Amino acid sequence: MKKRVIFMIINMNVGGTERALLNMIAEMPKEKYDVTILMLEKYGGFLDSIPEWVHQKYLNGYNEIKDILSTPPKEVVKKHVRMGFILQGFRLLILFFLAKVFKKRSILFKYLLKDIPDFKNEYDTAIAYAGPMDFISYFVIHKINAKRKIQWIHFDVTKIGFNESFAKATYQRFDTLYVVSEEAKKKLINKVPILLDKTKVFLNIVSKNRVIKQSIGIGFNDTYNGIRILTVGRLSIEKGQDLAIKVLARLKKEGYKVRWYCIGEGKARKQYEQLIEQYNLRDSFILLGQRSNPYPYMEQCDIYVQPSRYEGYCITLIEARCLGKPIVTTNVNGANEQIIHGNTGLIVKIDDIEMTSALKKLIDNEKLRKKLIKNLYKESVHSTLNCNKHKLIEL
Repeated sequence: MKKRVIFMIINMNVGGTERALLNMIAEMPKEKYDVTILMLEKYGGFLDSIPEWVHQKYLNGYNEIKDILSTPPKEVVKKHVRMGFILQGFRLLILFFLAKVFKKRSILFKYLLKDIPDFKNEYDTAIAYAGPMDFISYFVIHKINAKRKIQWIHFDVTKIGFNESFAKATYQRFDTLYVVSEEAKKKLINKVPILLDKTKVFLNIVSKNRVIKQSIGIGFNDTYNGIRILTVGRLSIEKGQDLAIKVLARLKKEGYKVRWYCIGEGKARKQYEQLIEQYNLRDSFILLGQRSNPYPYMEQCDIYVQPSRYEGYCITLIEARCLGKPIVTTNVNGANEQIIHGNTGLIVKIDDIEMTSALKKLIDNEKLRKKLIKNLYKESVHSTLNCNKHKLIEL
């Protein structure tokens, strides 16, 4: 009999969490698993990448809830009053007040979900995969019928808006908490020590064979013949592309023939476009936009750089390692678990000056680049699948 597993996420935007989910599902035999992805909204460049055998469900009514969850309380109440929903606005005002005073967002969640029925189907495992995201955690605990429930933590809880009070009250109700790196686990336990016995590390799964297979194809279509640097990630401050722009400006000023390409989309695009103009890098720092398959670009670049300010366990680093690329990465969660500094890559502080120095060292020293590549091919990076495949049976 197939094991029924449901993953709950926000949407299928092109991002690391969503790619990690697709990689995991790819390793779950459809003969053994009946998989459902429950999304808050039908959106994202990875929607077409979901295997046909996987069920897709969407939370009806979430659009009405979304505005209340993402808008400042005062604005929510004012909007309801302006629209003539005075009683509902007053009720929300009280709920916001109680949630703040008692530090229980669950008071608000319970009200917002009162008209949304529980999922009638029984699952073997229900997973709050887009974590930490309090609304999804609450929904999995209170609205999904499952024998076993899991909370997944993809991010550094010291760097995001992590609600410790909610975590203490809700996370204990999960059977297991999976965190994507040892460093991220330590930070979670430091925040909420009572979760120690429930918390395990489950590294993001990447299949080397799949990355190599998908890297064959058309990538860069320009005629540039200098050093190509690549960064893959959502255009956002936490991903650090602004640091990359400053680094490229320094390299160009010192006469280096380099071009930096970024794959990804996000809210910071306009800000970055302005920064590119400010540094006169219009022809040198190229925003390629969203690509569901970044691997041909990764295969064809000379150096891969991850300039993030924080990560959980960076998937793109695993992918660049699979393709044997010289790597420069900031010292974020999981970097030291993936890279041996000076041996399989260079790890730098979250600082544009130090990043510039590391890139100059790589560009100037062909011997060092070859050493990093050689060591990457020697190490067992075939995939993190090897150390996690056995954990799939826990789902």
